[in-house]
Amino acid sequence: MSEHFATVRWQRGEHPFVKGRYSRKHEWHFDGGAIVPGSASPQVVREPFSDAGAVDPEEAFVAALSSCHMLWFLSTAAERGFVVDDYDDQAVGRMRENDEGKLVVAEVALRPRARFNGTQPTREQIVDMHHAAHESCFLANSVKTDIRVEPRE
Repeated sequence: MSEHFATVRWQRGEHPFVKGRYSRKHEWHFDGGAIVPGSASPQVVREPFSDAGAVDPEEAFVAALSSCHMLWFLSTAAERGFVVDDYDDQAVGRMRENDEGKLVVAEVALRPRARFNGTQPTREQIVDMHHAAHESCFLANSVKTDIRVEPRE
């Protein structure tokens, strides 16, 4: 069993802390030394109490799902003898109210495109590799959100 660590750090600083009027800017610290600026989404909390230049949790959720899928796709392609030259994913998360009236990330659409060197997989092989990647992704197996994979050419 592996463990994964992140430290989320927020400080009020010199700013007042009053209802709805405090900074949501914070930092994510990862064990490898990376520090990522975080904030509430400006779609949820208006600026200056949020930071549009920082990563919000909803964006991070979508990116983490996309990254997990990509890593498994690359592994699957390599196992099957295909050489991937590049890969990009224009992933999007869609929020809506669930049956309990709570706002949730209800759907994530992964829209990956991979370019291959040498032997080119068929469309069916690409779809099958994405299916295998999705089935293997730890994060996709951990959430209730409907995650769709829509490969682009």
